[in-house]
Amino acid sequence: MAGLAQGRMAPLNRQSPSSLQVPKGGPCLLLLFCLPLRAACPQGCQCPEHAGVVAVHCSATGLREVPKDIPTDAVLLKLDANQITRIPDGAFQHLSQLKELDLSGNAIETIGPATFAGLAGGLRLLDLSHNRIRRIPKDALGKLSAQVRLSHNPLHCECALQEALWGLRLDPDSADAIACHTSVREEFVGKPLIQALDAGVSFCSTHHRTTDVAMLVTMFGWFAMVIAYVVYYVRQNQEDARRHLEYLKSLPSTPISKDPISPAP
Repeated sequence: MAGLAQGRMAPLNRQSPSSLQVPKGGPCLLLLFCLPLRAACPQGCQCPEHAGVVAVHCSATGLREVPKDIPTDAVLLKLDANQITRIPDGAFQHLSQLKELDLSGNAIETIGPATFAGLAGGLRLLDLSHNRIRRIPKDALGKLSAQVRLSHNPLHCECALQEALWGLRLDPDSADAIACHTSVREEFVGKPLIQALDAGVSFCSTHHRTTDVAMLVTMFGWFAMVIAYVVYYVRQNQEDARRHLEYLKSLPSTPISKDPISPAP
């Protein structure tokens, strides 16, 4: 019986691979599983790829915020000509390969210290022109090695802006179009900011003068308090001395004997 069982099982063991039934479309499905998966392109945008370089074009698509499904291997990201008003902190920190970021022609009003976190090393161009930016924190752009475009923004020229621009790589083609919309020094309203800074103008001197005046006022207040305390102390002592003298005068005086003192034996 064992030999019969072995004889019956042998044909099953010797079945050739060509006789196995492969589901229709099986190789195609296996091929899809082997292909690398790529993040979907944001809705309304185009994500062309050329020679392994991915570009994300979302220009003039009516965006009101930065898309969250941007491919992580994007090298170029164009978000210009939209209606973006703010950029959350770390909105681009997952885009480690990004080289160019175009945010021009939006309605961005503020930039935070962590807005461009994660882009310090690789970014080469940052376009923030034609927005509504008034103030730039000192550390918001300082860590970037990219060229920055800031023209056509209603900037408020003050010490903080001057410190933010210190060491920043401004795009030479648009640097002259950076102007003071408002300023702590009224004579520079409407004037090109870079020309003023190149001429040696300092917007921090006004800040320093204000600080010096505040320090002088504080010192004067302390000095007045010390003088008032000294005057009070002197007057209090004079009053105590006067009362003590009046007390001494009120004491009865002892009569003085007229007998001469006898000499000692």
